[in-house]
Amino acid sequence: MSTPVALRALLGDYPVTHALRHGAVVSPTVSLRFADVPSPAAAFQRVVRDLEFDVAELAIVTFLLAKAFGKPLVLLPAVVLSRFQHRFLVYDRERGPLAPGDLRGRRVGIRSYSVTTATWLRGILAEEWGVEADMVTWVTFEEPHVAEFRDPPGVQRAGPGKELIPMLLAGELDAAIVSGRDPRDPRVVPLIPDPLAAARAWWEKHQAIQVNHVVTVKASLSRSHPEVVREVYRLLAASKRAEGPPAAGVLDPTPFGVEANRRNLEVAIDCVYRQRLIPRRFTVDELFDDVTRGLEAT
Repeated sequence: MSTPVALRALLGDYPVTHALRHGAVVSPTVSLRFADVPSPAAAFQRVVRDLEFDVAELAIVTFLLAKAFGKPLVLLPAVVLSRFQHRFLVYDRERGPLAPGDLRGRRVGIRSYSVTTATWLRGILAEEWGVEADMVTWVTFEEPHVAEFRDPPGVQRAGPGKELIPMLLAGELDAAIVSGRDPRDPRVVPLIPDPLAAARAWWEKHQAIQVNHVVTVKASLSRSHPEVVREVYRLLAASKRAEGPPAAGVLDPTPFGVEANRRNLEVAIDCVYRQRLIPRRFTVDELFDDVTRGLEAT
């Protein structure tokens, strides 16, 4: 029997990937060597700058920026993380009332300008409250994942040693985007009123989920070993099936397949383009290649 092809992989441990990460789903032809990192996001720079991984989870905005700058990565039609972002825009309620529309001219802290959660929320602020991105001073703490990307004018970098939530509580920031981490301090609460209802209204309007992380492969791997890429997708799909279907009436947060994700990707592309992070609206089909475009949910 031939030795399985060993691939360097970056993939978080989520319900949809748990069976694969823990060996319940295996392949006779492909062996995934998972990177030992505290979180996949910690290695996103390594994905797009060093092309270190053959198979890699990647934030959707980082992927779209990478594509805009010609990075040789292609998308698999596999979402491993999504969430509605409304609750992650927060403020210190002890400093008095604040509404989303009040953010014009204010300072909002974000991890990095091009992170996906911040990008979704800037789109929400513009669409729902008329607060365009250039009306806010964005204070960042990290450089972009994609080295070639340049923050827009007016984006500021926090000083050395500064941290997001302490700056918010000290009044140095008016609001913050916490990138998926719910703050433990009871003073820090969502700025968007009733974020669950707001998320439901957003879904009803757009008929899409807010994609966070997808799976990518090196373009060279797809060209040279299409059968390996198909097997990687089979493993991912098997791991998703092992999780079981979502409960009745609950949206599938990790859809697989090009058509299952077409609307989700259209809305994500539009959100990123409207903020001028990419030079044009990509079509959904051009995010894939001839191999990955033919992969559907199984």
